[in-house]
Amino acid sequence: MRIFASAMIKSVFKLLLTFLIFVAVFMLQRMIFILIYHDIITVDGIGTWWDIISHGFAMDCSVAGYLTVLPALLYVTESITGSRPWLITTERIVLAVEAVLTAIIMVADAALYGYWGFRLDMTPVFYFTTSPSAAMASASALQIIAGFFSIIIIAALIWFVLNRFALRVHVDTRHRAISAAVTLLFTVALIVPIRGGTGVAPMNLSRAYFSTDQRLNHAAINPVFSLLYSATHQNKGLEEFHFFDTETAERILADYEENNISNRMASSMTANGADTVPLLRCERPDVYLIILESFSAHLMPGLGGEAIAVNLDSLAREGMSFTNFYANSFRTDRALPCILSAFPSLPSMSLLKHVEKIEHLPSMAETMKSAGYDTSYFYGGDITFANMQAYLSSCGFDNVISDKDFPRESRQSKWGAHDHEVFTRALNNVAMHGHDHPQFTVIQTSSSHEPFEVPYHNPKFASSPQKNAFAYTDSCLMAFVDSLRTTDRWDCTLVAIVPDHLGAWPMDLSDPKARHHVPFVMVGGALNRPHTTMAVPGSQTDIAATLLSALGIDASDFPFSRDLLDSRKAHYGVFSETEIFGIVDDSGLIIYNIGPKQFNPGITAERGEAAKAYLQLSYEAMSAL
Repeated sequence: MRIFASAMIKSVFKLLLTFLIFVAVFMLQRMIFILIYHDIITVDGIGTWWDIISHGFAMDCSVAGYLTVLPALLYVTESITGSRPWLITTERIVLAVEAVLTAIIMVADAALYGYWGFRLDMTPVFYFTTSPSAAMASASALQIIAGFFSIIIIAALIWFVLNRFALRVHVDTRHRAISAAVTLLFTVALIVPIRGGTGVAPMNLSRAYFSTDQRLNHAAINPVFSLLYSATHQNKGLEEFHFFDTETAERILADYEENNISNRMASSMTANGADTVPLLRCERPDVYLIILESFSAHLMPGLGGEAIAVNLDSLAREGMSFTNFYANSFRTDRALPCILSAFPSLPSMSLLKHVEKIEHLPSMAETMKSAGYDTSYFYGGDITFANMQAYLSSCGFDNVISDKDFPRESRQSKWGAHDHEVFTRALNNVAMHGHDHPQFTVIQTSSSHEPFEVPYHNPKFASSPQKNAFAYTDSCLMAFVDSLRTTDRWDCTLVAIVPDHLGAWPMDLSDPKARHHVPFVMVGGALNRPHTTMAVPGSQTDIAATLLSALGIDASDFPFSRDLLDSRKAHYGVFSETEIFGIVDDSGLIIYNIGPKQFNPGITAERGEAAKAYLQLSYEAMSAL
């Protein structure tokens, strides 16, 4: 034991010192950054300081872990060979390079934040590599000189501390095998801070988000991580979706939509009098938007599927059901902006990977807050996963509940709290809420996700964990709606229900239209048009305009959204996956296969160009964020 302890102390102490010095550097950098931008980053008291530091700490540890890996491998070598001069020199060079790179990033980040309003990403690298003179054109000679000397001073200070403390430790080689093994073990253990812990979600920018004040969130972000994250999540292939000049693309899509309206009117495919019959019987109902994990039309008999989600099927018959409705995407992180911001899903990227862009998306929550609504979001899982925290914070939700807000005994699922716990928490919020302001509440489920382990057993689905999980969430949904019925607000309550993305059952669907076919159901005492079936084609991006228009709220901030109840609008559903883009309209299905750049058979040139125009304009809108 003493041999092991001695080896561990000598070997690991050097590694830990290196790691901790880098962590301290980043924490100090954060404080200096806040002081530099104290006029726009308002830190109100010690509590806010603590929030910034604590939410950025894991990210600091992640970057420190990355920077410690290579020196740690050299320390392993030193455990075997001893403190040879050439090895110590190599360690110094490696740490010096890391110190210089860290200093460059820190200085560039601090210099550019005041102009751009977001932490450092690959944008300046792109500018500099394409045109160094243009990239430096905005900087004065004094700023360039100040930046240069700042880099030298910061790099020298970092290297001095590392050299003075970490590299002064000489590894004991009396027990070389044990020393090397222990050091290697701790080197491997760096994966824990690098990933941000042992949970499902790896480290991402969302970990730093905790406030509706974006400046405070920015202060918590580690600039080195921000740059590395941007470098590994760059947009790819944007040029391949540029088919026309912008004016031509807009004209093509406008012509397509005009023909869409004309064809529908000619065939009498109107919206069942939606222009004259209001959707709601009260002016400002409480609105509950329930996002169901992985549900699809194939779980509902009323939509031609199996009798699995029988409660949702019953609610569809009771309320208003859209039978020709499609999920825009195939993953939750890509779907949320479609549902909550009415922004189309893009085949080659997830918007939630780009925090600097999602901050500029429109938001149903923000729009409804402006109309007097209180806003809440309930989710039983890790809210930092796939930058959800950053997105929801940008959306302006007043109250965000996630796994950390549930007691440990309630977090029995791999994804956090099971759905019945989430619905119960949302019901408690209903009970506590007064009637001073209407509520906009979003509830996102997670239990109907692999591994499909749920606290529920339906003998009918004993041989299928997937079906059993869907039936479980379906039962939780009905229990929630039935509980709402007992409240004194039921007559002024609207519940809108939609899956998050294409369905997870059945798994072997080759038809993309069938894969993306999902229910969209509205029910509640506020609904003025119960027992209604709507065959108008649409997709998740249309939810915003449909709900906001029914509430009498301006939906002009959502240009890709169309009110499904307005027969004067063009109606079509859109969806995408990494290799396809699709449109469903009254004339049929358009599929653009991105790899071979081909359409499905029988597509006219006009309809094909319309699909390309929509795809291009979506990317142009993304680029403009």
